[in-house]
Amino acid sequence: MGFPGTWMTESGSVMYRVVPKCACSTIGQIMYYSDHGRFFDGDIHDSTTGLHKWAQEGSQQAITAAVQGHTAPTFTCVRNPYARILSSFFDKICGIQRNGRRYRGNLVPLLIQKYGIEVGGEDGKQEFDQIASFRRFLLFARDTIRFRKPMEPDIHWSAMSGHISTFIVNGGRYDHIFPTESFNEGMQKVLDRIDSAHAVDLATIPKFNESEGHGPKRAHPVSAYFDDLSRHLMWEIYRKDFQLFRYDFDNPDNKFPKGPVDLDEVHTRLGPRAGKG
Repeated sequence: MGFPGTWMTESGSVMYRVVPKCACSTIGQIMYYSDHGRFFDGDIHDSTTGLHKWAQEGSQQAITAAVQGHTAPTFTCVRNPYARILSSFFDKICGIQRNGRRYRGNLVPLLIQKYGIEVGGEDGKQEFDQIASFRRFLLFARDTIRFRKPMEPDIHWSAMSGHISTFIVNGGRYDHIFPTESFNEGMQKVLDRIDSAHAVDLATIPKFNESEGHGPKRAHPVSAYFDDLSRHLMWEIYRKDFQLFRYDFDNPDNKFPKGPVDLDEVHTRLGPRAGKG
């Protein structure tokens, strides 16, 4: 299986397991800058040179060697599950993507037909009942994750713990996991551990939010979108994310984790010998 979703600087100074909707564009650009002294011109997800990626066949040997020898400090970044799934909805479901089309072609028409959601019209800019449509989308997300119907789960709303576990199961180990909600503090701890060709000043680095502007703005507080049923669904599909990354399930408006991530617990619960708990 290897190490899907893993990026590493060409210099081998640091390794990162991508978790979608968790500042991955900004992190990738920081890694690129640390080697080259400039940012990639465009969406870092589109780069094919300047950064090792597992999806690039020519990078797999270097990444595998670094993981097996643990020669590069390895990290990832997580986000409050309530905010992450809302972001996925407004960006991927309601928004028009960079290519000028809807995400994944027939996905939105399928959701409109089978789940009765609205997305703000053809351009995603018209008024609609955000709360009702989001709750229907959440039901769809649950169906994809639990039952793999009417389609396989998408990387943008599948659980963070699932993304993070593949690296552990295949022999990797994380040195740091930090929340997007304290991005500069967490990223600085990573940068302090690496010897990079170009110093990165996080205070002046722009945030590369590739999804910004794709969809409508969220019109209500986070908690307004989650009634009792919605929260039941959130616990059903993201229980490990709340538990392992210390997010507050009881208060959707509290975006910050309640404490630091316990790396030993993450490796135990997401590792190859983990049970179903």
